[in-house]
Amino acid sequence: MMWVAPLAVALLLVPVTRREVLLGAWTGLALLEVVLAVVAWTSVGVGYAHEVAVPWIPAFGVGYHLGLDGISAPLVAMTTLVFLAVALYSLRHDPAGDGDTDERRTRGYVLLFLGLEAVSVGVFTALDLVLFFVFFDVSIVLMYFVIAGWGSGARARSALQFFLYTFVGSLVMLLGFLSLAVAVPQITFDIPTLAATNPLADRGVAGMLTLAAIGIGLAIKTPVWPLHTWLPPAHTDAPAGGSAVLAAVLLKMGTYGFVRIALPLLPGPWRGAALVAVVLGVVSVLSGALVALAQRDLKRLVAYTSVNHMGYVLLALGAAGYAAAGSEARVLAVTGATVQMVSHGLVTGALFLLAGTLRERGGTSVIGAWSGLAGPMPRFSWTFAVAAFASLGLPGLSGFVAEFSMLAGSLPAVPVATVLAALGLAITAGLFLRAVQSMLLGDRHLPAAAERPPIRSTGVFRRPVSPDLRVAETTAVGLLLAASLAIGIAPALVTTTIAPAATSVVDLVSR
Repeated sequence: MMWVAPLAVALLLVPVTRREVLLGAWTGLALLEVVLAVVAWTSVGVGYAHEVAVPWIPAFGVGYHLGLDGISAPLVAMTTLVFLAVALYSLRHDPAGDGDTDERRTRGYVLLFLGLEAVSVGVFTALDLVLFFVFFDVSIVLMYFVIAGWGSGARARSALQFFLYTFVGSLVMLLGFLSLAVAVPQITFDIPTLAATNPLADRGVAGMLTLAAIGIGLAIKTPVWPLHTWLPPAHTDAPAGGSAVLAAVLLKMGTYGFVRIALPLLPGPWRGAALVAVVLGVVSVLSGALVALAQRDLKRLVAYTSVNHMGYVLLALGAAGYAAAGSEARVLAVTGATVQMVSHGLVTGALFLLAGTLRERGGTSVIGAWSGLAGPMPRFSWTFAVAAFASLGLPGLSGFVAEFSMLAGSLPAVPVATVLAALGLAITAGLFLRAVQSMLLGDRHLPAAAERPPIRSTGVFRRPVSPDLRVAETTAVGLLLAASLAIGIAPALVTTTIAPAATSVVDLVSR
């Protein structure tokens, strides 16, 4: 089991304190997880692969049911690649960036991220609502400790705000799960069984209330406007690895929940609430882009673009609920939404690692504190430029594939909303191009902490230490951007897997 392996390694590392052993074991496990995810992905076809279904709490209809399909397999692969990138990035970094090299703190950091990888894989493979909820909730607890223990600034407040928002939302979501489970003659939390029976098909009010409860919990985690206010402080104050995992993986638990649970289990209510989803999606797209445009800190800018990018996902899923849309357009919308989840994870994970590098080198990620970086930091400059262009949807990178598919799939059903959402692309392009121009071009200006003085040795000056990306950092970011480039050049790598599963979701929501 892929989600068990990180826990097993974490248990073995509990008595270990040596930093090199901890980080080496974490990196090795992360690499193994990527290999396992790719192998598992190659065997996915129609339906669920690698399925495990055994009773867990039979008296309450709860089972240990896991499996992979065309929607979850790419997300699991993206998740493992992000964790590998974070592990590589951490090889040369003090996790907190505060100069504290206490090896016990390194152990705590590694154990938390191993736990996060385990529950993240668990969320994307869970086929039981209670199992999904357990993994979902544990991820909140673990990320709380990452932010509170290894963050900066007002980390305690940001961690608490993140926890309260998302935990309360998950409790509301649990009420919706209970409503689904008790609506069938024999109580069950099994997702495929509930999808097949459509338990709330003829119960309009109950169905809408159930969807509202589930939707609130998932919308907070996504996050959707106006439930996004916890996100910028959490990203700003989290360590670089925490920000990368929070944006790349944990946010996808919300959007994935819509695709896996809300659409197929509540098709009638979802069709009835499709306009709400579309409106919230468009508002998230435009507000996220406009607020990002006003940011002066790179981490906050990237955080608000996450609201923008996840808004496109909600727009596409809302469009898939419109009866007027053709089946091909619906499939294209759901396929594009899934590609967007994968693309956003890769690109935004890279952007947060790069922002973390700036903060580690110069003590700040304020955009105005850095300029002319193309000279002293060429590796940082080209990786940041590629990540920025991927995020704004440049053809040849994964962002274009995702956004083109979502807009093309949404246009037949909601043309006005789609046109409005397309304006967000222009705003996003403007804000990233401005950041590229401000930071990479112009006269050289670095914070004092990044201007390392020469080191005297036996009367001879050695060259100053370069503030540019180190090998481990370049490899970490390069892996994520290489995956984005691969999807952009050969979209069939992911779409051929996703499309059959998206067709199944559309068939279920069309009932």
